[in-house]
Amino acid sequence: MQNPIDIEQQLLAELAGGGRKATEQVYKQYYKMVTVWIQQNGGSEEDAADIYQEAVTVLFEKAQSEDFRLTCKIGTYLFAVGKHLWYKKVQQIQKGPGRLGDDEGADWAYEDDIKSHQERESHYAQLDSSLDQLGEPCRSLLKAFYQQDKSMIEIAAEFGYTNPDNAKTQKYKCLMRLRKIFYGVQANENI
Repeated sequence: MQNPIDIEQQLLAELAGGGRKATEQVYKQYYKMVTVWIQQNGGSEEDAADIYQEAVTVLFEKAQSEDFRLTCKIGTYLFAVGKHLWYKKVQQIQKGPGRLGDDEGADWAYEDDIKSHQERESHYAQLDSSLDQLGEPCRSLLKAFYQQDKSMIEIAAEFGYTNPDNAKTQKYKCLMRLRKIFYGVQANENI
């Protein structure tokens, strides 16, 4: 099985080379993630499509530079660039016509957004690892409650608990074990 980082680097190299399939893949794969966020933050469908197009163009141009090293997932980079471009557009609209925004600091803004998303991805990866270490039935119980939004009545029936209160008690115990594992993992990585 190929390493996900290698897949991303290969896709980036194909994109830099002008590969049509790579461009289409990147465009389709991350379009919804970026455009939905823009629409949820006041943009129209057309605004979102324009911003995404600009973000892909930024990635394409950066990928062609020999100095460019992507230190996060392509989706994370596109999301950060799209978010920055959207904020910049909103800021220009608020300043009014005829006044141009200040472009200074655009690069650090990208880097801050990317760093924030990298930290979030790392956090989620640590959480997944901690859930794997937690084992069953705790892993499934916590996922049923937090990811699938199941009620304690549904969880009690699914996991064979005599009543919802017992399921709730077990969920609490599982959550405490997960916290110990998670924060133990974080503490060890910070050493």
